[in-house]
Amino acid sequence: MAEPKRIVLRDGSVRYRVMVDAGRDENGKRIQLTITRDKKKEAEAERDRILHQRAAGTLIAPNKITLGEWLEQWLEYKRRDVEETTIRTYRLALVHVYDQLGHIRLQELTEDHVRDFVDGLVTGGRRKGGEPGTRLAVSTVEGILIRLRSALRRAVVRKLVSVNVAAEVRPSLADKKTDKRERDKVEPWTVAEVQTFIRGIAGDRLYAPLLLSLMGLRPAEVCGQRWTDVDLDDGIIEIAMTRTMVGNLRVVEKDTKTASGERALPLPRGPWEALRQLRVMQAAEKATAGEAYTDTGYVVVDELGVPLNTRQLREHAYRLMRRHGLRQVRLYDARHAVLKALALSGVPDVILAAWAGHTNAAFTKRKYVSIVAEDMRGAADALDAFHGGDQKALS
Repeated sequence: MAEPKRIVLRDGSVRYRVMVDAGRDENGKRIQLTITRDKKKEAEAERDRILHQRAAGTLIAPNKITLGEWLEQWLEYKRRDVEETTIRTYRLALVHVYDQLGHIRLQELTEDHVRDFVDGLVTGGRRKGGEPGTRLAVSTVEGILIRLRSALRRAVVRKLVSVNVAAEVRPSLADKKTDKRERDKVEPWTVAEVQTFIRGIAGDRLYAPLLLSLMGLRPAEVCGQRWTDVDLDDGIIEIAMTRTMVGNLRVVEKDTKTASGERALPLPRGPWEALRQLRVMQAAEKATAGEAYTDTGYVVVDELGVPLNTRQLREHAYRLMRRHGLRQVRLYDARHAVLKALALSGVPDVILAAWAGHTNAAFTKRKYVSIVAEDMRGAADALDAFHGGDQKALS
């Protein structure tokens, strides 16, 4: 074991210095730490602490890696477990982190850095659109924090830092209240709006795919539907493939988002019959087009058999919404209306989650089932009975 050496400085003061082997870095390079203290016992104590922690596997060796550099390594690591589209989503979520915190050395990042960063995002973090100082939605900031926490949690595992400084950081309660009060929230369609839309599009060529959206499928799942996944005899569809878009430009064909997303669903009578009619219509289109027809096997295709992507399906739906004077909502938001309707109809939580393609029923209800006053009308009616019968309407 190396002993501290006595060093006499130019001014005559004495220091004690010792070199300690701290293992190897990420690249296999040997790490040596130089310890300098005023007293020999202090240098020995620090040397022993480092050697003890190294033996116990708890030593955090100094490094110069920045947060931005670590995020790049973390994203590369995540490629083992998630799809390319998810990596892109992660990178977009971390744009603000790269911009504002990426230059800070990972080991110098503090909880105060992260808290100030979060407060700044909530009060004026929008990169494009809106006026300068536009508040980012608290939900958006929380999504950014989720990714940052995950990256720092991995850094702890890799012994690059000792603690996850983002673990306890949250948007403030005041900011949450302000966000809830001031932010316009697009509500999913009501039952009446859904029914108006269905009646209005009954003669549309994409009637069947749009009905699939209105039974709770994600747009990427609708566009990924193949005729081999559809059992028109027994009325069952299997969701096993998705066609999603990267950057709203490039189509990516892949399996479902999660293992629970791969599921089989019974078809309601409306979508079932609409798919029967679509199958017949596509056969006629194929016969008319002849060699110009592209037989890909997908359900959602144009008149020549070319598969439509989620952007094309979305834009088609928006045109229909405008034509029928309906509020323009995302097709994905129709999923909220569907799952809420199922929940309010008494569908058991376990079935609700399975229908949505989730593993956690609590997540399904928290994310997709938001209750408004009119949804509780039945409770008011029950109280009328409890209070002694029907009450006269107030004039």
